This record gives sequence, C-alpha cells and structure tokens, in this order.
Amino acid sequence: MKESVLKTKSYQFALEIISIYKELALKKEFILSKQLLRSGTSIGANIREATNAQSKADFIHKLSISLKESDETDYWLELLKDSNYISLIDFKKLSNQNTDLNRMLISSIKTLKNNHLSK
Repeated sequence: MKESVLKTKSYQFALEIISIYKELALKKEFILSKQLLRSGTSIGANIREATNAQSKADFIHKLSISLKESDETDYWLELLKDSNYISLIDFKKLSNQNTDLNRMLISSIKTLKNNHLSK
C-alpha cells in the first residue's frame, strides 16, 4: 500500500516539532512549547485517524480537525518567534512546512466535499 504524501509530511513535521520542543525545554520554556507540541503532533495523528474513518463525512471531519490544529500550530509558532524563543530561521522552516500541510489539507477537504456533494 502506497503511503500518502499528507501522512508522510505530517509525520516529518511532527518530528521537527518534537525537536524544537526539546530545544525549548533546554531554555526552560514549557508553557508555549507544550502547546506547540500538542497541536503540531496532533495534525498527523488526526490524519492517521482519518484513515480509519467510519464514513466519508467522518474522514472529512478528521481532516478538518487536522486543519484546525495546523492553524493553532501557526499561532504558537508566531508567539514563540515574537517572544524570541525560536529564531527566525527555525520559525520560517516550521511555518513553511505547516503552510504546506495546511494547503494540502484544504485541497483534500474541498475535493472530498465536492465529491461527497456530487453523489
């Protein structure tokens, strides 16, 4: 079975989030980084959960949760950058990866909704 690009990219992104979380823990920043860890790893977890959806509507719902988590992750990344906990380089790298995931999720959800409505 071929692995989905969305699944692979979200997993790689989660690994990046875990890595930055570890760096932030060394700086004794635990509040914002914990929120970032939760939302950033939740994107892929919900994508993975969607593969076992009970219906097309459930699949769309799980991807929609991933999209919300992606939006939340953007918020925490911006706060961490603007409060000088992460560098602009780290921010841009993570933000770009998250933006890619966000676009892929939006596209997938729109396609699924259009296919769902046309039946």
